[in-house]
Amino acid sequence: MELHEVPFEGVTPIDGYGPGFFRVAGRRHEGAMVLLPGGRSSWGGYGDTARLVAAAGDVDVVLVGTGPEMTALPRGFRGALEDAGIGVEVMASGQACRTYNVLLGEGRRVGAALLPA
Repeated sequence: MELHEVPFEGVTPIDGYGPGFFRVAGRRHEGAMVLLPGGRSSWGGYGDTARLVAAAGDVDVVLVGTGPEMTALPRGFRGALEDAGIGVEVMASGQACRTYNVLLGEGRRVGAALLPA
């Protein structure tokens, strides 16, 4: 199999993740985080929708990593994003990290809200 490096111009992929942390651009981030075209920051969980909703003009879909296993989202959280015109895809956080990187490599307008494993 031949492998090709994917250029990530103007966006930052997730370098890695592990128990309680994510690594983005070589920097370790402890706890939950949000990744949007404007950068990354801590995330307060499902009650913290303001930054995600504010990014509605910059993202088409937000991948929600629910921790080590996929779980259902609270209706209010999902509703706030969908009411803003943002698609919501739910998956375990590891899968969300990998999918985020693939979509970035495809040039998609994607964000991520990630709970640590």
